[in-house]
Amino acid sequence: MKFDRSIVQTTFQSPLGTMIIAATDKGLAGLWFEGQKHLPEELIGTTVWPNNEKHPVLKKAIQQLTEYFSGQRTQFDVPLDLSGGTDFQQAVWQVLLAIPQGRTSSYSEVSNRIGKPAAVRAVGAAVGRNPVSIIVPCHRVVGMNGSLTGYAGGLDRKTALLKLEGALQETMF
Repeated sequence: MKFDRSIVQTTFQSPLGTMIIAATDKGLAGLWFEGQKHLPEELIGTTVWPNNEKHPVLKKAIQQLTEYFSGQRTQFDVPLDLSGGTDFQQAVWQVLLAIPQGRTSSYSEVSNRIGKPAAVRAVGAAVGRNPVSIIVPCHRVVGMNGSLTGYAGGLDRKTALLKLEGALQETMF
C-alpha cells in the first residue's frame, strides 16, 4: 500500500487492545490493532508517521469507535481515504462497506459482488489487507459454511466484534 505524505497517526485504547489510527487530509487511511498482520512497513520499521491526536479525522474516528464499542453506534460516517489500495482492493473494500452490522458475507459472495466469481483467493487477500479495520468491516467476512476464518487482528478479536454486533449466527447479507 502507498500512503499519502500528509498521513498522521495516534492511538486508541479499545476494549480489544491498542489500535493505531492514521489519517490524511482526505480521510481515515488506517486503523490497525497493534501487532496485527499486514501492518504498514512505516509502523514496523524506523519510519513512524507524525503523531497528531488533534487531527479532526482522528478525533472523529476515536469518538465513533468509542460509541461503537459501547453499543451506541452501528454505522460510521468518518470520511475514508482508501486510495492507497489497488483498484481491485478498493472494489473489495467498497463491498465490505455494504455489509450491514449484524450480518456477514462469505468470500465467495464478495467475489460475486465485484463481478469476479473466480477471484475468491484474491478477494481473501484484499480483505486481509484492508487498512481500516472495523470501520471497513472485514471482520464480517466468513467462510462459505459460516466458519470464522482469517482476520489480521486475530480470530479472538473477530469473534468479539461479531458478538458485539450480534452476527455470529447470520451468514449472508
